[in-house]
Amino acid sequence: MAGRELSSTRSPRVKAARRLAKRAFRRREHRFLAEGPQAVREALALNGVLAELFATAEAENRHQDLIAQAEKAGVPTFRVSGEVMAELAQTVTPQGLLAVCEFVDVALDKALSPAPRLVTVLAHVRDPGNAGTVLRTADAAGSDSVIFTDASVDPYNGKCVRASAGSLFHLPVVTGPRFDALIPALKDAGLTVVAADGAGEASLDTALDAGTLDGPTAWVFGNEAWGLPEEILNAVDEVVRVPIYGGAESLNLATAAAVCLYTSARAQRAPRTP
Repeated sequence: MAGRELSSTRSPRVKAARRLAKRAFRRREHRFLAEGPQAVREALALNGVLAELFATAEAENRHQDLIAQAEKAGVPTFRVSGEVMAELAQTVTPQGLLAVCEFVDVALDKALSPAPRLVTVLAHVRDPGNAGTVLRTADAAGSDSVIFTDASVDPYNGKCVRASAGSLFHLPVVTGPRFDALIPALKDAGLTVVAADGAGEASLDTALDAGTLDGPTAWVFGNEAWGLPEEILNAVDEVVRVPIYGGAESLNLATAAAVCLYTSARAQRAPRTP
């Protein structure tokens, strides 16, 4: 059973949580909102990440285990009215559970140590839904970390958090490095830096057959509409395109990322011929 009841949208706690919908307040407080039972469950699995929990009476009944786990961990929990939850949630149909969480990103050197096998870089990716889906895909494909450059969307954006389906809490996430400083760090970590771009001379099939993807690899994915800028394409080790066998003009970012990351995962796990 959640503790104190909050029935007014004017409550200071409700106002403080609601402000986290804005990036400036998230940065100032180093906190963000995570909505739904899946996100709450994953946040609870990391000690010290879940800071506050808001739940409607209906959600309390449906998710008694999560409420009990949060209270046992000493997390302040609040029962809220449907009106308050609607004010806090960033979805049309709230799921009745919403958490205030501490930032979970790590420094770049920590994400690259020990030596990673697969790293995902989002450069100039602006759509939060796409970014969250790539984060989820990277987690599923066994990526060791996901890096959001300074020109990309905030991974703590509510839509990005939801699209990640809990993966934000699973693997190291780095935010804010400039790409010109990132490239040397990736190469120093022993990674071949490969950009996915439709203008690539080499196809993914060619790169796979040539063994380019057998070793430690950092994949760089760019903007949904215009891809990667020239300075990034010139800085990476390889530029690879996903082959289009049918009549489609292109693949969307999340789909292309899934194809590339799983191709690397397969190449790295393939049995070696002695």
